[in-house]
Amino acid sequence: MGDAATYRELGEAAWAWTLHHVRQDDGPWLPETVTGGEPEPAADRDCFYAGIGGLAPVLAELRLHRPLTDAETALADGIVARLAAQAATRVEPSLYDGLAGDATALRLLAPGRERVALDRLERLRTPDGWPTTFTIRPDSSAPLTDVVMGSAGIVHAATWTGDAALMTTGGEALLRAAEPTAAGLDWRMWPGYRSSSPNFSHGTAGVAAALAVAGHALGRTDFVDAARRGAEHVLSVGDLSGGGFVVPHTIPPSQREVEPVTYNWCHGPAGTSQLFPALALAGVRQVGGLDVADLRRRCLHSVLTCGLPARLRPGFWDNDGRCCGTAGVGDILLDAAQDAAWSAGRAPDGSPAGGDPEAAEPLLAGARTMAGALVERALHDGTGACWRFIEHREDPPLLPPRTSWMQGTAGIAAFLLRLARVEEEGLTAPVVDRPDQWWTVPAPLRLSGR
Repeated sequence: MGDAATYRELGEAAWAWTLHHVRQDDGPWLPETVTGGEPEPAADRDCFYAGIGGLAPVLAELRLHRPLTDAETALADGIVARLAAQAATRVEPSLYDGLAGDATALRLLAPGRERVALDRLERLRTPDGWPTTFTIRPDSSAPLTDVVMGSAGIVHAATWTGDAALMTTGGEALLRAAEPTAAGLDWRMWPGYRSSSPNFSHGTAGVAAALAVAGHALGRTDFVDAARRGAEHVLSVGDLSGGGFVVPHTIPPSQREVEPVTYNWCHGPAGTSQLFPALALAGVRQVGGLDVADLRRRCLHSVLTCGLPARLRPGFWDNDGRCCGTAGVGDILLDAAQDAAWSAGRAPDGSPAGGDPEAAEPLLAGARTMAGALVERALHDGTGACWRFIEHREDPPLLPPRTSWMQGTAGIAAFLLRLARVEEEGLTAPVVDRPDQWWTVPAPLRLSGR
């Protein structure tokens, strides 16, 4: 049994530190980085990745622990009011920086209010998807494909909220953007981009997962078939040695100055493991002759045996956040542990459920290991607790603390608080699910009702 009290205390301290830095200027906003100066609201102040929208899942988690304080209730109301008002004129469509993220935050805090953001997405859609405002593609505003910035993330949000029109538009756009390979289908961030990022956040694994869950929801066999072919491509570029499964960070590797293989949510087997339960939901049992349940297990085996969260060398494990580091891995391990534990019991209709009951304990132990590293690395001040990540290519390498959902204390707080609940309530504790992971946990545990 892990130390639930320690996790809860640190999670509350991280949340207190985050809340201390919330500002008000035409609604609440959050400086992404705390450097000691007086910040100004960023252009993406509302976003789910690094802005005020990313506080929604933390507030939803807190509601499972205790009543919200008056200040927290006012913050939740302020986030809803701000996002709902901005949606009418917002043009960025994406999950982590735009309207799909707004819909996520609104549904978490005020179910039903997400419709204003979804309606705006419907008005902005084109046959090729949604034009982007991201400067990552300075030559064009043509649609991107990935989970973070592109159509796959919008499809995930549409499926989570049950919007068939958006699922259809996004899924069909992804079909047209697919690039055939010798083994299956690949998706780059946009067709013709100089490299492929085949893992979850910016490439094929995340796109295939979106097509699988949307295909299941819509009864679109063409979406499901494309998802299966995407998984076949991912399998063809991966490594199954040692009982695990890892896929390169970038192909060709010379395009990015990073380790050839990373292990996190965005570019590693932690995130890529989520593809395989998406395929199972859609009725795909095998890829390349391997069971999808075994491929998920292999991904997580690689995560648990690679050495993280130890900082083995510069560049190996320098981040403790949700997107690229420790908290994100811990949350995925909790998803998998809760899924395995539920499958070990009975299905909702009382029939025997499948799964691997023995898998739950090492996954939960892995989540505790991630939490232990966060406990050791926390920095405490008079307002709470925060973390400083490392970028070994910068001088000095120690970065200032960050506040956000994906790269800072907000996301870390939510993981620690969730783990505290699991320790106290067991592996059937409710899950604050989100658009890009809901299918990885059993339906009866999802708070969204998806």
